[in-house]
Amino acid sequence: MAVKATCISLCSHNIPTSHTRRLPTSDTVTAMTVTGNGYLTGRSIIVTGAASGFGRIVTKIASERGANVLAADIDADGVTSLAAELQAQGRLVHACTVDVTDPAQTIAMANACIANFGSIDVLVNNAGIMPLAFWADHAEAAEAWNRCIDINFKGVVNGISAVHDQMIKQGRGQVVNISSIYGNVPVAGSAIYTATKAAVNVLSESLRIESQGRIKVTTVKPTGVIGTNLGASIINGDAMIGILGQNMDSFRENAVKFMTPGESEGLTDPENIRYWAISPEELAEQIIYVIDQPWGVSISDITVRASGDQYLS
Repeated sequence: MAVKATCISLCSHNIPTSHTRRLPTSDTVTAMTVTGNGYLTGRSIIVTGAASGFGRIVTKIASERGANVLAADIDADGVTSLAAELQAQGRLVHACTVDVTDPAQTIAMANACIANFGSIDVLVNNAGIMPLAFWADHAEAAEAWNRCIDINFKGVVNGISAVHDQMIKQGRGQVVNISSIYGNVPVAGSAIYTATKAAVNVLSESLRIESQGRIKVTTVKPTGVIGTNLGASIINGDAMIGILGQNMDSFRENAVKFMTPGESEGLTDPENIRYWAISPEELAEQIIYVIDQPWGVSISDITVRASGDQYLS
């Protein structure tokens, strides 16, 4: 039986952000006056995980700069309200309710993009969870680990498979895979999450090799990012020690300073070399940057981190 994604046409760490920041929140990013490089105009972009976090902000910025965006997420209410908000501002955005773990639904998502926009120029594989835990936590973590494999790895496979033939037919396209510094090396406390992100890195390279001159491939590797819901899936908070190592104690001290107005010592200021953690807006801008390029220019790999962050990888 054919499965249809529900599409509606509507033309890291949970650290509080109560301190003063120079960047706008995701709810105000639409008010920014930005032009970028000018290559987004008219491009058809699918963003998975678009209802919140990076995906939501990428959708807002891309549509603001002239792209046609299919905002896809398993959260039907969230993605529908986002599309309605942007449509009210005159942007061409379609909401699509999709479970990326279901190949039939990702195919329906791709077909919806073609039906509405005539092409699939860019796919941003952004949906993901981060159930950090030690092997000793396996009984408690098993269900979340399986879900992590399904979303972080199989979801990317399904997304690429859904858009591949159309991009080859068009003669051009771009796949942006959101990976992580966790995918660089194995560390304690993140075996499954690290494995999924390492797999994404390999998938990206294999697609690049097979599709050279036809599909651009970009791997984005963020470090810890404040103000998203990614940290909500962590099983064991102590599992962060693997990526922090000997920096764990000072990380905790800086986390307190970061959250305390007047005591941040430059940690919250992006103009300060000690800037400690990037915001979702800063990461989203870099994702937009790798898309906002002429077709002949491919930014294949990018690691986005604060200059003063304490992650070892």
